[in-house]
Amino acid sequence: MATRESVEKFIQQCEDALRNAHAQYKQAEQLEHYNDTEFSNAQEHLETTYNDLMHLSLSCNAQQREQLNRMRLQLQNLQNEMTLLRH
Repeated sequence: MATRESVEKFIQQCEDALRNAHAQYKQAEQLEHYNDTEFSNAQEHLETTYNDLMHLSLSCNAQQREQLNRMRLQLQNLQNEMTLLRH
C-alpha cells in the first residue's frame, strides 16, 4: 500500500513535470524549431511520469487512486497537446 506521503511527493513531481512541459510548449509555440531538444526532453519526462503514475496507482487506496487519476488526465492532455503542436 502506498503511503500518503509517497503519493503527495509523487503528485508534486507530476506538477513539476507539468510546469516544465507547459513552459516548453509555450516556447515551442513562439519559437517553433528553436528548442527541439528541450521540447523532446519535456515530452519524455511526461511519459516517464505517466508510467510511474500508472505503476504507483496499483498500490493505492481508492482516494489516492482518484487523485492520481486526475493527475493522469492532466498528463495525458498535455502529452496530446504537445504531440499535436506543429513546431
